[in-house]
Amino acid sequence: MASSRTKLLAIIALFALPIVASTIAFHFFPPGRTTNYGEFVSPTVPFPAAPLGRQSGGPFRFEELRGRWVLIASDSGDCPAACAGKLTLMRQVRLALGRDAARVERVFVADDSKPLPADALAAHEGLVVLSPPRGLVLPPVPLNDRAHLYVADPEGRVMMRFPADADAKRVLGDLKRLLKASQIG
Repeated sequence: MASSRTKLLAIIALFALPIVASTIAFHFFPPGRTTNYGEFVSPTVPFPAAPLGRQSGGPFRFEELRGRWVLIASDSGDCPAACAGKLTLMRQVRLALGRDAARVERVFVADDSKPLPADALAAHEGLVVLSPPRGLVLPPVPLNDRAHLYVADPEGRVMMRFPADADAKRVLGDLKRLLKASQIG
């Protein structure tokens, strides 16, 4: 009898040991920080349905960018030094993606409806420049948040943000991981 009871206790201990060990490890050796540089936006924010205008003319809706990853920055259309830095960072990160660069679009929103100067626009070929129609108040995030750069997934949800003066290498690392893990876009 004692032999079967010992076997039963050994089997229970065999299955209980990993649970006990993982609980102890979690409480005494907490998991470290994540490897991502950007901050995840939780819950994700869908693209706004409000129509925006292209600086080059004509209406624009974010549905046009579905199926692609999107880097979004916002600032004054006068494009002060901080704005120029954001545009340069977005261009460099996209170019550094190499063959995956075609999977990423760049969008700049002139949140004060002033047009981006031609000299600032010339250095950023392929940049989609948008401005809200007069009288339209933009939602607070991400179209008029000058403090951050945003990343939207191919489904049209803003899901990550970086500080406006972000480290380009770390942003690139995050985007590479996202593109590698993504089966869409």
